[in-house]
Amino acid sequence: MNHSKSSAPLLSVRDLCVEFPTRHGVLKALDRVSFDIAPGEILGVVGESGAGKSLTGAALIGLLEPPGRVASGEIWFEGQRIDQLPADGMRRLRGRKIGAIFQDPLTSLNPLFTVGQQLVETIRAHLPLNEREARERAIDLLRQTGIPAPEARVDQYPHQFSGGMRQRVVIALALAAEPKLIVADEPTTALDVSIQAQIIGLLRRVCREHGAAVMLVTHDMGVIAETCDRVAVMYAGRVVEVGPVQQVIHCPAHPYTIGLMGSIPSMSSDRERLQQIDGAMPRLNAMPAGCAFHPRCDQAGPRCRRELPALMDVGSTRAACWVHDAGGVEA
Repeated sequence: MNHSKSSAPLLSVRDLCVEFPTRHGVLKALDRVSFDIAPGEILGVVGESGAGKSLTGAALIGLLEPPGRVASGEIWFEGQRIDQLPADGMRRLRGRKIGAIFQDPLTSLNPLFTVGQQLVETIRAHLPLNEREARERAIDLLRQTGIPAPEARVDQYPHQFSGGMRQRVVIALALAAEPKLIVADEPTTALDVSIQAQIIGLLRRVCREHGAAVMLVTHDMGVIAETCDRVAVMYAGRVVEVGPVQQVIHCPAHPYTIGLMGSIPSMSSDRERLQQIDGAMPRLNAMPAGCAFHPRCDQAGPRCRRELPALMDVGSTRAACWVHDAGGVEA
């Protein structure tokens, strides 16, 4: 995929397939997912629950829950292929070059250690600093992430912080080793809206300052509109549209994205009801033939029920929909 910036992509995902073996056969949870992230870019990954967003993030950082496994495809990071790294190599990379921020800050923080101890340990594991320098950096990171009185709070335990403050600590922890990429999986879901906005603004600012790229996984299109440079829309384990945020929001090219955009409340229009997409996403063990979205799509034709479309260029975005193919949906 060509990116507008001339720099080589920091992260390149190619035809990623993730499978879960079950008693009833193998379920394909991700099906040939491809996208790039450029240095310093924020890519949003959006879709309904179960679309495969979090799985994509987990696969990138080597934290797929067994029995889930990368069945095929490639993940390249800074020109190195990382999907075949042994566990300890992946662990080193995860701390040093790739930071992670999860939904629930309590899963990332150890209740038995002060916030400072956890930051210092992470910093010293990856950067050549002594105890005093690492502590200074820990306090500085807390300051950068907007925690008041960081000199005092560095010696407090996670339970002494509110949810929003804990999530700031997790961001500080993710940035501790100056990673090149941050995978943020629904980082604001548990927070109220005003704190959500602060955290998103913080993530954006800190990443700009540190030159880090971000993959932001969320089901919230509003967060994506505010934060991201580009967006990948997922449906039933596939990327169905990917492109610059403004383009995808204002001129969506895939019928599913059009439905998603229609479900965002607009402040300017006086619509009584939000649009909704009828039906539900198919279960992995009951995938329809052809395009997985066709049972819910008002533009579907015979070809959609038969053949699976790949991503194709539509202006500055790419969409996996036969509407944009010369043969159309009737072929």
